[in-house]
Amino acid sequence: MIVLLKKLKIILQSKYLIISLIFFTALYVILIVNTKFYRTKYNSKTSTIFGIINKIKIDGNKATIHLKAKEKIIVNYYANKEEEIKKIKKYHLGDKIKVVGNISLPNNNTNFNLFNYRKYLLSNKIYWTFKANDIKLIQHNTNFIYKLKNILYHRIDKIDNNYLKTFILGDNSNIDNDASNSYQINGISHLFALSGMHVSLITSFLITILNKIIKKKSINNIIVSFFLIFYMFLTNFTPSIVRCSLFMILLFVSKKRIKTINLFILFSCIMLIYNPYSIYNVAFLFSYIITFYLIILNKLINRFNNYFVKVLIISLISFIVSLPIVINSYHQINILSCFFNIIYVPFVSFILLPLSVITLIIPVVNPILSFLTNWLEISSTFLSKISLGKIILSYLNYHCIVLYYFIISLVVYKINKRKYLYLFLIVIMISIHAFYPYLSNQSSVTMIDVGQGDSILIQLSHNNNVLIDTGGKVSYDNEAWKKKRKDYSLAIETIIPYLKSKGIKSLNYLVLTHGDYDHMGEAINLVNNFKVEKVIFYCGKFNDLEKELIKVLDKKKIRYYSCIKE
Repeated sequence: MIVLLKKLKIILQSKYLIISLIFFTALYVILIVNTKFYRTKYNSKTSTIFGIINKIKIDGNKATIHLKAKEKIIVNYYANKEEEIKKIKKYHLGDKIKVVGNISLPNNNTNFNLFNYRKYLLSNKIYWTFKANDIKLIQHNTNFIYKLKNILYHRIDKIDNNYLKTFILGDNSNIDNDASNSYQINGISHLFALSGMHVSLITSFLITILNKIIKKKSINNIIVSFFLIFYMFLTNFTPSIVRCSLFMILLFVSKKRIKTINLFILFSCIMLIYNPYSIYNVAFLFSYIITFYLIILNKLINRFNNYFVKVLIISLISFIVSLPIVINSYHQINILSCFFNIIYVPFVSFILLPLSVITLIIPVVNPILSFLTNWLEISSTFLSKISLGKIILSYLNYHCIVLYYFIISLVVYKINKRKYLYLFLIVIMISIHAFYPYLSNQSSVTMIDVGQGDSILIQLSHNNNVLIDTGGKVSYDNEAWKKKRKDYSLAIETIIPYLKSKGIKSLNYLVLTHGDYDHMGEAINLVNNFKVEKVIFYCGKFNDLEKELIKVLDKKKIRYYSCIKE
């Protein structure tokens, strides 16, 4: 092992070899992604699959099962009877099942710039989804590790706290949507995804305890390494956890014989060669890009002894280097997020995370955790409603992203010692991008896919925008969707993100052609969550839906007209 590390050290010390590795990896990723090449053991005719349950989620009468079969696959099952869903609830992780139904490719995004489900699944090495008509249990779990996982999941489910699963397992699906949106707006949503911070804290805690019991550092490193491997399994190999855990194990093995940055580049290239589609995973991009720059700028960070100043510097670096990812994922930034992190990072790191672990062991302290997480939600929701600091930015093309990171690299490596000039260039670049819609003379018409219904966006010159109808019905007829429809909003999930991705901050006119739900059903949600200057109704008497909208318009003092002649 020592001989191997010495040889690896010699290889990684060569700048030319490192550059060659990066160049080869980039070419490989571009080739694989653009040719849409991936190996799969199933085909469009597959109707029966045997596999082991790796993850299961039940929402109403819909069960979503992540199967570990010949390859990873997601199974969706809609139960017609309550007995069927009760049967699924008795299944455990590690159980072997047989599913019969229809296989299909995951959906691509049907609106420009928005979330692409197929690419997301590809980033997790999932190529197919499967709609099951029938599920049968073949064998109950016999695997010891899966049994441990089931015990942990069962214990967490018994404790009534949505944040426990978030902080222990990285599953934030149970967090309230309004709270989740506020974390995103405030730029602190990274605190609720398993990341290097979680791994570092857990590892530091374990090493501190082990050092008091076992004095031998090498044995402690081996124990922690085995724990990290098990933790990766518990969290279903979340990209950020895999990156942090494996990288930390490599650091234990190398014993600082190899430069951290070179080891990180080697590790990143291996991960991308293993799965080139990882570039479609936002968590992967956040984790690797931010870590890369934090390692490079480690000396700058360590100049500061004050903890809060360090948090501010780390937040500022993370904010700057992840800006293109944030813009293309959320189409909005919050320039105050660095200051919010000064408050929330210590609060989550040193209070909520340790308290979550304590609550898992001693459930009686759960009321304290609930009180603190309630304060977290209330304070974040309040801050998110303050418009100061929020900037809507349109989708960035690849040329802008490459140029942005080129300038960032000039800042980091202090080319010609003009780092402040380059930082100024970044500000100018983002400012031009923000104001470009107001300067553009181009006009366009886009039909937004809203399922069953219509919604047409007319963009005129100098950022004058008209939206004709909002849609209101979705083309899903299963019972699970009907139950979920009350909480689902096409305006919030589709129309508003699309408008933001085009750099649109407000609508000059919202035109409603008639009062049917599939044409104006999302008007109230749109007006409540986006700036609309004027609303135009068609001729005739107002129906109940239109009257509801008019109440909201009067409350918000938005002008509206009907039966206009121009």
